[in-house]
Amino acid sequence: MSDSPENIIESVIVRNMHPDEIDLAISHAAAEGWNPGLHDGACHYAVDPEGWFAAEFKGEIAGIAEISNYDDNFSFGGFLVVKPELRKLGIGDILIKKALSHAEGRICGIDGVFEMQETYSRKYGFIFAYRNIRWEGDIKGGIHHDFLKAEDVSFEKLLEYDTRHFFTERRTFLEKWINQDESTCLVSCEGDDITGYGMIRRCVVGHKIGPLFADNPETAEKLLLALCGYVNCGPVYLDTPEPNADAVLLAKKYNMEEVFGTARMYTREIPKLPLENIFGVTSFEMG
Repeated sequence: MSDSPENIIESVIVRNMHPDEIDLAISHAAAEGWNPGLHDGACHYAVDPEGWFAAEFKGEIAGIAEISNYDDNFSFGGFLVVKPELRKLGIGDILIKKALSHAEGRICGIDGVFEMQETYSRKYGFIFAYRNIRWEGDIKGGIHHDFLKAEDVSFEKLLEYDTRHFFTERRTFLEKWINQDESTCLVSCEGDDITGYGMIRRCVVGHKIGPLFADNPETAEKLLLALCGYVNCGPVYLDTPEPNADAVLLAKKYNMEEVFGTARMYTREIPKLPLENIFGVTSFEMG
């Protein structure tokens, strides 16, 4: 039997990914040039293990996709990759439909590559919200002693501040995220109140800052420089929502160059976020 498109699709089996396969998602994302964090997989998988899918063809994984349910109302998806030699055969469509069925009617967000934006809208009902811009630069920061490490701050207070800048509480994710290896998380406080926080982590190439949330541009800039002070090699990346003009100006101020971007899109409706306080997206794969 020949491997015609029809025969390939009929032979594809979609199943849940196993925990020991999550590193495959990181390697596939790296091969696409998305530069994920080296330890992102375990943080993402912990949110919703049932939301990770693999498409098998001839006993090998041909593609992967993930949509994680944060709660009863909101999901976020990413890591959609099909092997280059098996693209345009319908495997991606199977994976997307399977993942969306897992979301079960929740609002679902994605950060899609621009070339897929029209397809996500036409075929799957995603609504365009805004662009995110990835910046790359070599920033010489310095240790800022006014900031606290995340472990020296009440986790419940940090979670509450994080929730103000996300769609819902993400307790399980945040616990993993701020404690991953090869990372630093700094928190800005005024008295007992948190006024910003940011994290920098090791990626396939260099380091990436995300999230970077702050009450004002001045705090965001100080956090940016302080986080860069913990990096001694390689470029630094920052993903800014384009509508946040102050975030874009911050990247340009330190001579960062635009190297990539995504279309933030949602099903059903566009949730409201305080974009003026979001200077760096946490993760293109998990929102």
